[in-house]
Amino acid sequence: MTTPTSADSDRSTSGAYVTAGAEFDRDMDYIPDRITRDSDQWPVEPGRYRLVAAKACPWANRAIIVRQLLGLEDVISLGLAGPTHDRRSWTFDLDPGGVDPVLGYERLQEAYLARFPDYPKGITVPAMVDVPTKQVVTNDFPWITHDLFFEWQEFHRPDAPNLWPDDVREEMETVMQRIFTEVNNGVYRCGFAGSQETYEAAYERLWTALDWLEERLADRRYLMGDAITEADVRLFTTLARFDAVYHGHFKCNRNKLTEMPNLWGYARDLFQTPGFGDNTDFEQIKAHYYVVQTDINPTQIVPQGPDPAVWLTPHGREGL
Repeated sequence: MTTPTSADSDRSTSGAYVTAGAEFDRDMDYIPDRITRDSDQWPVEPGRYRLVAAKACPWANRAIIVRQLLGLEDVISLGLAGPTHDRRSWTFDLDPGGVDPVLGYERLQEAYLARFPDYPKGITVPAMVDVPTKQVVTNDFPWITHDLFFEWQEFHRPDAPNLWPDDVREEMETVMQRIFTEVNNGVYRCGFAGSQETYEAAYERLWTALDWLEERLADRRYLMGDAITEADVRLFTTLARFDAVYHGHFKCNRNKLTEMPNLWGYARDLFQTPGFGDNTDFEQIKAHYYVVQTDINPTQIVPQGPDPAVWLTPHGREGL
């Protein structure tokens, strides 16, 4: 396992670190390329690309889940980085010899530098890598899952869910935007706040959004109704980390997820759906946050709890 050596370790890979007196501001400037059916440079082509991700990372976890939900496992290969990394890059320390068996790389950074020798920004997951050239194509995580649905439809399994239904598309975009700014990124805004004032403002925003979601899920099984959509994938990866990490480590501690009946039932419902729970690894999740983010946890001590068995208890949401 690669262990970071300083508080700078998380900066090159996720852009998350504490700046005294400042509000956390996520850098959303990613490689803008996309893999599409009509692209000359990066066309949709089975077997050509490798999704490099990490089960520890919520942004990457989205892509892993969507790939499985759509049945693209035999079309786009998956490389998994370990949960901890140093200041340079995510590493393939889960693989024999610490080398990705398809790319032959020890570090995801090598794929970035193969295309951009002077790449100046963080080495992030998920990343789509072109296997023939071993070069990164894109790390723009919202577009990666979007395009897995829209551009790779020819290769979806026959009963793949419609993650972007036309009849609720406009509302779903609004819901997802609020989830991103207030919840997905909101927990980071709390955890990496540089002052008491910025922390308290972030805390209020987060819990306002979580209370809104608790109410929204009172009379519907999923965020957009009776079927799973992209919005559910995006919310789930934050909820899965809430009690294990965000409640304590990020000081999002008004209450636990397990104390919010609708959100907790909803989260377990998704966890028990193929593609969600089987791609959720609580030990990797805890190792990543508590070991890598030394700004917040300088001792790098990883907590023992909570017990993941609670995720398998009945949720009772089938009747909604």
